[in-house]
Amino acid sequence: MCGIFGYRGDRDAVNIVFEGLKTLEYRGYDSWGITWMQDNKLSTLKEIGKLPASIPQQKKSSLAIGHTRWATHGGITHQNAHPHPDCTGKIAVIHNGIIENYSNLKANLILKGHVFLSETDTEVFPHLIEELVKKMPFELAVRKAFSELEGLNAFVILNSNDNKLHAIKNGSPMVIGAGGKGEYFVASDSAGIMKYTDNVLFVEDNVFLTISNTISATNAAGQNIKLKFQKYQWKKESPSKGKYEHFLIKEIADQPKCIQRISEKDEGEITAFADSIRKAFGTYLIGCGTASYAALAGQYLFSTIAHKHVNFSVGSEFSYLQDFLTSKSVILAISQSGETIDVIDPVIKAKKIGSKILSITNGYGSTLFRASDQSLLLDAGPEVAVVGTKSYTAMVALLLLLSYELKGDQNQGKVLLKKAARDISHTLTQRLGKVKEASKIVSESETVFTIGRGISYALALESALKIKETSLIHAEGFAGGELKHGVMALIQKGTPCVVFAPNDETLNDILSNAQEIKTRGGFMIGVGPVKSGIFDLWIETEDLGPATILSQVVIAQLLAYYAALERGIEDPDKPRNLAKSVTVK
Repeated sequence: MCGIFGYRGDRDAVNIVFEGLKTLEYRGYDSWGITWMQDNKLSTLKEIGKLPASIPQQKKSSLAIGHTRWATHGGITHQNAHPHPDCTGKIAVIHNGIIENYSNLKANLILKGHVFLSETDTEVFPHLIEELVKKMPFELAVRKAFSELEGLNAFVILNSNDNKLHAIKNGSPMVIGAGGKGEYFVASDSAGIMKYTDNVLFVEDNVFLTISNTISATNAAGQNIKLKFQKYQWKKESPSKGKYEHFLIKEIADQPKCIQRISEKDEGEITAFADSIRKAFGTYLIGCGTASYAALAGQYLFSTIAHKHVNFSVGSEFSYLQDFLTSKSVILAISQSGETIDVIDPVIKAKKIGSKILSITNGYGSTLFRASDQSLLLDAGPEVAVVGTKSYTAMVALLLLLSYELKGDQNQGKVLLKKAARDISHTLTQRLGKVKEASKIVSESETVFTIGRGISYALALESALKIKETSLIHAEGFAGGELKHGVMALIQKGTPCVVFAPNDETLNDILSNAQEIKTRGGFMIGVGPVKSGIFDLWIETEDLGPATILSQVVIAQLLAYYAALERGIEDPDKPRNLAKSVTVK
């Protein structure tokens, strides 16, 4: 989850790292810190909370590491903020991951006289290195310390004794960028370095890196290995808010052009991807959070459009459902970042079985991208807000296009996507009054329900997630027929319920469910192309067939955003307790 960044070069290392952390803050914003080399000593600045607009000017340094934290072990305190030193103050580390056996290691180190300043699992590592370096060279000490850790971890280490950066990882992502002569960047993902260089190295597991004015590496056996940097042509888009108050509303507004781009994707690329699904003996869609609801929508799209059976699973549960996989199976993994550990982990296990890996991701060069046999890029541009919006619509748009390709009519899918882009533009300009009216009603309630049937069930789940994440209101999404199986007990007079009612085979049934809720006092907010007297408030969308979900989900995103503003939430871009790229289990 956490963002890690390191720099070695002739520029001002502290400011480079600070700016790098800003690009990675979506990975965690509980606290932040920077350690740098100054007069052959380590100096540290760290604070609780989000990164400020600027920091005090420091003496120029050529070496620095920085961290922005999503708390796992230990509360959100100054002491628990990274970087973490050893007892001597000569070693400092930043960390992404979880040391699963840290408590036993810590107990043994305390018996040896080590003094801990934090509650974190991370602090174990510099103390382990400190203990081992008494008996062996620094590189060997780092390797030995790392081998004693259980779990998936990535570390960058600053050692004042050798004036170098060191890095090592297992499972957790890490990328190195080479800039000018003798200049190197280290980051937890490519977002941190793409504005500085397109010459990159994605670090493999258990490779130990040493960075000075050159970079060298050794493998798990301690043997020197040759590093191969690659040129990546980043699609550079400035993550600026522009005229918008928040990134979230800007990214919601970006969706028409994102969907339009997908409608213009190369037909051959879509066909080749779909061919792998055609040939599969068992196709499995997996994703987490917002991506899981896109995957669930995909299950319905493949069924209704292409008459193709695919299986859906939440990524974090798929590892427990892999006994039936074979070399003929296809895993279609969906992840905005391409670094979600609950997706990466089952993908790696499936690869060992010989299953084919397909992926849909926004993370060009990410772990998932590189682990895949074929990958389709969302091309959604940077998504800075933690709450996923344009990434979701891009995922569903691609799945819709694939479904029509499997049917044998990719062009029909492209036509529907173009219509959806136009209808979303209409929502953003002509329907905001109704959305804001609904958002005020939602903001005044402590509980909100969302319901749908068929593909709209997936939409109901995603919409409830948007309301929970953005406005911090308890929201639950349900299949329309399920409310009478227990949930109806929670309906009280005035309870808001958002009803997704596309003009498809589910319409009559979902209206019947809406009437059942209204009879018990619920306030019905209808979303769809058909106006009904059951709705207390109706927000219209065009009838777009299977693509109606794209237009309707934007209503839900706007509803959540404006409800957050009504509730006085200062920064809907960074919801409480969340981070965007989930790289720990």
